[in-house]
Amino acid sequence: MAVSQVTQEGDASLQVDSDAESESTTEEIELSKDEIFYLLKNRRRRDIVRYLMDNDGTATLSELAEHIAAWENDIDVQALNSGQRKRVYVALYQTHLPKLAENGIIEYERNRGDVTLTEHADRLKTYLEDEEPESDPWSKRYAALSVAGAAAIGLLTVGGVSIGISMTQFTVLLTAAFLVASLAHTYEVRLGLDR
Repeated sequence: MAVSQVTQEGDASLQVDSDAESESTTEEIELSKDEIFYLLKNRRRRDIVRYLMDNDGTATLSELAEHIAAWENDIDVQALNSGQRKRVYVALYQTHLPKLAENGIIEYERNRGDVTLTEHADRLKTYLEDEEPESDPWSKRYAALSVAGAAAIGLLTVGGVSIGISMTQFTVLLTAAFLVASLAHTYEVRLGLDR
């Protein structure tokens, strides 16, 4: 029996194979971006998927609980106490693993505690990439222009250095440089060249 939901264009669709009463069936689960974001909004669910992706796609519930508790407490697994481990274990068991399994991201055998990443989890990689923002070349360009302008103004006013133009002329040139940089930045963003 195939179950599918209609989603908006650009949404990720997941197809999950399952056996129900010895009968092979295929359930199609389609997740919208909102549903994916909802799944991944919780750090523990992101950590589960990341851990599985980094460790051949399989783990036990105990193993996941230990590693996630260690990350949350910023300590080694060996330094965890039973309370830290238990808090994460209970949350994974009751909430996070069932939610990921229900949406076809993992297979979760609750009785044995085995967790396996499904092939559909690959669709989440885009959303799990490093959370640190990429370096923006334009911020560096604006910073360099600001430093150069401030240094020149300092030399003109405090150092008494003459570069052949007045302070007013220099201010106009510096303003023009920022205007040109801003226009170039805007042009690049509109063309999509900054990505």
